[in-house]
Amino acid sequence: MIAGIDEAGKGPVLGPMCVAGVLLDENKFDALTRLGVKDSKQLSPKKRESLAVDIKKLVDMYFILEVTPAQIDELRKIMTMNEIMVVCYVKVLEELKPDHVFVDAADVNAKRFGENIRKKYTGRIEITSEHDADVKYPIVSAASILAKVQRDALVKEIGKKTGIEIGSGYPGDPKTIRFLEKWLKEHGSLPDFARTSWETSKKALEKFRKNQRTISDY
Repeated sequence: MIAGIDEAGKGPVLGPMCVAGVLLDENKFDALTRLGVKDSKQLSPKKRESLAVDIKKLVDMYFILEVTPAQIDELRKIMTMNEIMVVCYVKVLEELKPDHVFVDAADVNAKRFGENIRKKYTGRIEITSEHDADVKYPIVSAASILAKVQRDALVKEIGKKTGIEIGSGYPGDPKTIRFLEKWLKEHGSLPDFARTSWETSKKALEKFRKNQRTISDY
């Protein structure tokens, strides 16, 4: 059995990270290719959602690990983000238990990422760890689609609960920055779905506190 693993949401300041894995018999590879799976970033949201339904029907098994902002912040106290990614990929592997896994490397050194997974995984496995694996291998593309669709749904749910446009959640998104600044003004602290260990959060909080000090001078 072959598996593919990819993540969505490693970099955002808001919302969870999702790491998805799919397990498939080699005989179904042609059927997966015929679905037209691609790297999730190359597909429209509507197409991703449609493909996610088809992928779940086709694969022998899938598993999506959701990692909350609080969990990420806590783990970052004792390990790097790359080490967190290794732990998450291993957790997905432990659910799927494939013979061979293709992973989209979340490390500048793709080979090292694969070796680190091998060291932590308790079973016997063949690992292909490459950059842009979600573009090269349909089984990783399928995993990237499931991860992206799941994260998008969770971010949309956050927006509904807050009643405020939070944007994509990425540090480079002006809507996300405006949301953080607005939230801090209204609540005086970061929301529980923000990653407090991110520089973006720290800067927004420092800016808010600086403004508060300035106002209190009057």
